[in-house]
Amino acid sequence: MSQTPLIELRQVTKVYGQGATALAALKGVDLRIEAGDFVAIMGPSGSGKSTAMNMLGCLDTPTQGEYLFQGAHVESLSRDQRARLRRRFLGFVFQGFNLLARTSAQENVELPLLYRGEASKTRHALAAKALASVGLAGWEQHTPAELSGGQQQRVAIARAIVTEPAVLLADEPTGNLDTQRSREIMELLWRLNVDHGITVLMVTHEADMAAYARRIVRFVDGVVAGDTQNPNPAGLHRPDAGVSATSAAPETV
Repeated sequence: MSQTPLIELRQVTKVYGQGATALAALKGVDLRIEAGDFVAIMGPSGSGKSTAMNMLGCLDTPTQGEYLFQGAHVESLSRDQRARLRRRFLGFVFQGFNLLARTSAQENVELPLLYRGEASKTRHALAAKALASVGLAGWEQHTPAELSGGQQQRVAIARAIVTEPAVLLADEPTGNLDTQRSREIMELLWRLNVDHGITVLMVTHEADMAAYARRIVRFVDGVVAGDTQNPNPAGLHRPDAGVSATSAAPETV
């Protein structure tokens, strides 16, 4: 284990409200995440897992405690500084896909690059590369309405990785998908972790999806109640476990 982890939470608390109406969502959380890890974050509703995910994604700040990213204290950064950290190091995937309905897959994936001020030619090339890496080469000009749910989530993942983030944060990424499409998305996340070295942090309620992770962290009542290694992740059992995500064939609608 390295001396400086990629991410570290030290005695982090988060309290919403004041006085008699105050609600402690996190109660002294310690969490250490190494570069290249694949962590599933689990727990019942109200356990603090979503609050922790928002904290890790620099979308919220602790009431008390420390959040270190590559050794830098995130809790002391300004809002603009946190936004720059998100743009440079973090990618986000959500349950609801959050794609622009009348916009092509190519244009959806280009959005983070547009916000970064990249030139048109660069945006096109990087977006095409990201779509190919999730098995959607040839689908660039299709709108979300012309894609299946699994394909829409692949577009969302391509959008999240087009900036080559160090960390991919996935919040219930299979929540709107059937069992087969859920497995395809989990296998894709597995390959991104293995082939590209992207650190994956995923919130999920589903034990069979968490089984793809190298590590499972369980939250209960605002604290980490369990943190276990998974020595036999589900992704190891794929028939094409030695094949990269780039070569995965796209599903049909």
